[in-house]
Amino acid sequence: MNKQLREHADQIVREAIAAVQPDAAVRRALEGRKFPGRVLLVAAGKAAWQMAKAASDCLGDRIENGVVVTKYNHVMGPIANFACFEAGHPVPDENSFKGTQAALDLVADLSEKDTVLFLLSGGGSALFEKPLVPAEELQDITGQLLACGADIVEINTIRKRLSQVKGGRFAQICWPGFVEAVVLSDILGDPLDMIASGPACPDSSTSEDARRIKEKYGLRMSEAAGQLLGIETPKSLDNVHTQINGSVRELCAAAASTCRELGYEPVMLTDQLCCQAKEAGSFLASILKTHASDGKPLAFIAGGETVVKLTGHGLGGRNQEIALSAAAGIAGMGSAAVFSVGSDGTDGPTDAAGGYADGDTCAELLAHGLTVDAVLQDNDAYHALQQTGGLIMTGPTGTNVNDVAVALLG
Repeated sequence: MNKQLREHADQIVREAIAAVQPDAAVRRALEGRKFPGRVLLVAAGKAAWQMAKAASDCLGDRIENGVVVTKYNHVMGPIANFACFEAGHPVPDENSFKGTQAALDLVADLSEKDTVLFLLSGGGSALFEKPLVPAEELQDITGQLLACGADIVEINTIRKRLSQVKGGRFAQICWPGFVEAVVLSDILGDPLDMIASGPACPDSSTSEDARRIKEKYGLRMSEAAGQLLGIETPKSLDNVHTQINGSVRELCAAAASTCRELGYEPVMLTDQLCCQAKEAGSFLASILKTHASDGKPLAFIAGGETVVKLTGHGLGGRNQEIALSAAAGIAGMGSAAVFSVGSDGTDGPTDAAGGYADGDTCAELLAHGLTVDAVLQDNDAYHALQQTGGLIMTGPTGTNVNDVAVALLG
């Protein structure tokens, strides 16, 4: 492993994630705001605890009560007057339903003077859920969507129609109370109605879109679930004001800034990366090979969200697959590395934020009897990168604004 490139990778990851913490964004959204009646807080998503803590610090006892629903191991301590729930992601579980029910109980019987401070971040689709179908079927449909390679917009289009709270329905439940929503975006282009499946946003997707997605992927579901796909979601809401704070663009810009400080010339490729993870890794490796003779340090940056099509039974995530799939292309290059991380600190169902590979990774894998192709076929990037020291571990970060991948040429 190239020690210097790995140290630079860790520094870029650390400083980029620090730059997109939600604390300042929440404070900007709330400072100077006047709320006439009661203020109740509901926070949902991977960054829910951090956002709720920032709101509590800003408004203090002006918030009467709150409910926080976030991913397992993401609650970092108690917050006064708030009930905190940890729940399943990316597939909802019983704790998702319990936390969401607590939020619905909190906002029951609001008056037109009351305000629900709704703090939303990526991951809310699984964490904030009250299903209209049996829990087991919702979990099965979610698993099918994740396994078939559907993108997040397609996944959320289906989820909305199987839920009592998604697609604007939570805001309907809060009426006549007012919903002040502060949102961290984890979806390309910041489509508000798709972030966490838009619980407080009019839905732009249609029942026809949902039916098309069902047919495209051959989704298996009950007749009752199929009928729900035909029921339209709210197309207008007059009791919501929303602010989007934080996005993958800011994450990429922060990564570029650190690259520049380390002596690399940053090249922003895209903040709209959307393809299979292994294709993204191969593409980044190709860019490094093209510029290998340029004679100067370069950093190519791509933000977005890739997908993984499951063909095996291993352990990994999309960011780990990006790094591993790049390893073959840069094998033997002494000054090249590719790394990719999820800003929330958890990549897929693992405890790693992402993965790192350089010109030595392929040889290190072969020494353990492994090849990149075989590992990718089994979707077992986690264990392969564990063997080479290529896992990037940050722990839960308290934010979630999508992923960033960087290809370094030293």
